[in-house]
Amino acid sequence: MSLSTSAKTDPVRAAGGNPVVGGAPRHTVDQAWIDQVSRGVVSDGTVPAVELTTPLTGEVLGTVAQSSRADVEAAVRAGRMAQVRWARTRLADRSRILLRFHDLVLEHQSELLDLVQLESGKTRFHGFEEVADTVIVARHYARRLPGYLAGTSAQGGLPFLSTARAARRPKGVVGVVAPWNYPLSMSITDAIPALLAGNAVVLRPDNRAALSCLRAVQLLEEAGLPDGVLLVVLGDGPSAGQAVVELTDYVCFTGSTATGRKVAATCAERLVGCSLELGGKNPLYVAADADLDRAARGAVTACFGSAGQLCISAERIICHEAIADDFVRRFVALVRQMRLSVDLAYGADMGSLAGPQQLATVEEHVEDARAKGATVLTGGRARPDLGPYVYEPTVLTDVTEDMLSARGETFGPVVTIYRARDDRAAITMCNDTDYGLNASVWTRDVRRGKDLARRIDAGTVGVNDGYAAAWTAVGAPMGGMKQSGIGRRHGAEGLRKYTEEQNVAVQRLVPVQGPAGVDQSLWTGLLTSGLRSLRLTGWR
Repeated sequence: MSLSTSAKTDPVRAAGGNPVVGGAPRHTVDQAWIDQVSRGVVSDGTVPAVELTTPLTGEVLGTVAQSSRADVEAAVRAGRMAQVRWARTRLADRSRILLRFHDLVLEHQSELLDLVQLESGKTRFHGFEEVADTVIVARHYARRLPGYLAGTSAQGGLPFLSTARAARRPKGVVGVVAPWNYPLSMSITDAIPALLAGNAVVLRPDNRAALSCLRAVQLLEEAGLPDGVLLVVLGDGPSAGQAVVELTDYVCFTGSTATGRKVAATCAERLVGCSLELGGKNPLYVAADADLDRAARGAVTACFGSAGQLCISAERIICHEAIADDFVRRFVALVRQMRLSVDLAYGADMGSLAGPQQLATVEEHVEDARAKGATVLTGGRARPDLGPYVYEPTVLTDVTEDMLSARGETFGPVVTIYRARDDRAAITMCNDTDYGLNASVWTRDVRRGKDLARRIDAGTVGVNDGYAAAWTAVGAPMGGMKQSGIGRRHGAEGLRKYTEEQNVAVQRLVPVQGPAGVDQSLWTGLLTSGLRSLRLTGWR
């Protein structure tokens, strides 16, 4: 792969705004490399290739092949054939492949970081979160695979005469429909446990995440993943994405709540399972006893990581009224100091939005709030001088229910600040939303923080952390409540959801219905006496 940039790395300051690292760099990817990596796309060429652009500058990166419904059908057929062989592969051999992949990702991280930045617009440091997430997930499931797939034994209805054992079998062909906002980690980390469980995977990344995904798939193949086990199709949601949902044996979808409902309806009609991670309007509560400097720094990360284009980003800050003024002063001062950049280098605090649709939503929410009386404490404007989709980190207050930003997911660098008279009122405000994906509580008393966390209706809650502690704890489940989705990624459930549990029961000597020729009333009397004995002896 050949990447080139003419970006400067010396810090300079943009007039009238945040500090900036670099100027207006030019970023390119060789079309020859795109053509080479696109060989991993299942495509017969009947659907025209699409043009890819980078949100960092708006420049064209190149064109990438697209998949038709027939291509998705072909991918599923190929996956079914490869899956039979893959399911017979020893668990230790599957794990070794993923551990080699772990090492390759770290070895090629500079290249992967370039791709992540070019496709998403985020800073290099936020891109590294994706590299870290990918290798943590690969290592965790590779190491824990035998335990997560281990069968369990149980006594049958007649002790010593019958036994049962639950075993886990792969679903078959799993469909993963991945989003654009995390081009590397979201395109591959949901596929990893599905593969390790013995499934084939048909993966449809968003076109805006195609290059990062395809390079990761190449590294998996280099690590030893057999041909046909992981197949990539490209295309928009209504065509390629919908075909994956309609044709595979289980669906993992990450995206908006509106689309998630459609995915769930299609899966319900087909009687196949699905897991959905959807939208959020995530709260961050700063309690009266919080370390305000720590909370302010943490809130900057929680609100503006990846320019707020993270499903678990905080979009609402709720402050105990006793410390609200002090916290807001510290927080706003830190936001004003944030360095903005579209450079392929470390050093910036926030990069670009991912494209015109995201910029339009952010501008609409902020202008609607401003027009209806909200106060913009900092930010509130686009920065085309830095990049076509750069928008300043923005803090709003005096937001009312009639404003778009009050309840709608902005999915950008915009946060609203509210005040609560006490913990009880704050928890009520945290839960006053249709969503329940992520939340955080900031307090010096960790025990109290955990108690408050248990009262918040969210799938993950961090104490003195915005999202990273929960996200990187891949041994624990992660997912949404209410309209934020169903199912979980990470932990045992993150792998077992891709399996069918099968009960294999064995009966010995005497059938449950009784020996041949024995009177039914006599047999039921014996069973009744036996059931009473089991109750008295504490038998489970």
